[in-house]
Amino acid sequence: MLHSLLAGISNQALFAIVAIALIAGLARGFSGFGAALIFVPLASSVVGPKVAAPLLLVVDGVMAAGFVPGAWRLADKTNVLVMALGAVVGVPLGTYALANLDPLTIRWSIIVVVVALLLLLMSGWRYHGRPKAYLTIAVGAISGIFSGAAQVGGPPVVAYWLGGGFASNTVRANIIFYFAVSSAITAVSYLWGGLITAPIVALAVVAAPAYGLGLWLGAHMFGIASEQTFRRLCFGLIALSALISLPLLDGLLR
Repeated sequence: MLHSLLAGISNQALFAIVAIALIAGLARGFSGFGAALIFVPLASSVVGPKVAAPLLLVVDGVMAAGFVPGAWRLADKTNVLVMALGAVVGVPLGTYALANLDPLTIRWSIIVVVVALLLLLMSGWRYHGRPKAYLTIAVGAISGIFSGAAQVGGPPVVAYWLGGGFASNTVRANIIFYFAVSSAITAVSYLWGGLITAPIVALAVVAAPAYGLGLWLGAHMFGIASEQTFRRLCFGLIALSALISLPLLDGLLR
């Protein structure tokens, strides 16, 4: 049954998806974010954005569930839930764009957004005030739009929370807990929009073990490896993924 659901995907494409999942999981396990910025542009060049985005949602939702209990204990839950209010508004808008826009338009849009968010992260800019409810909701809405359209809602959240006076372990817990809540909202939106299908679930079964291995390795590197060095590596991988996934280079990963 699994083979029949994956009949339209070549062995080369399956291998590419597994390799991309491993690298994306490594980044996610270490920092709490970054998987989508690597996975979605690259996977979109292999299977298209309407498969790549819900595929990552399913894989990450299942494989990263083990991080949620620890994040629950450390997170500023009130702040996280206030941000989730914005996601309730933003996610359906992003989902509508993913479901209705031309796939090539979506791919170019993903690349532009990923590059812009990468530059934001690399710039070191942070919001340095204490979190305010209206700003937290606005950030959640922006993140929700990016998450619904391409699962790339992390950088606005990271830039907002990193400068808010929280300890690094609290920021990481906030990010993990927020995206657990955001993913639940997105799953409902994707199911409503018909974006989660049996072939995507089958592809998730193939990609999940590699992603889970990446999560495990990344989590064990947190607090051991140099955070600055690893973040630079993540930035490099994100930049490379945006370059390789350019529609002009179609066929490279197929």
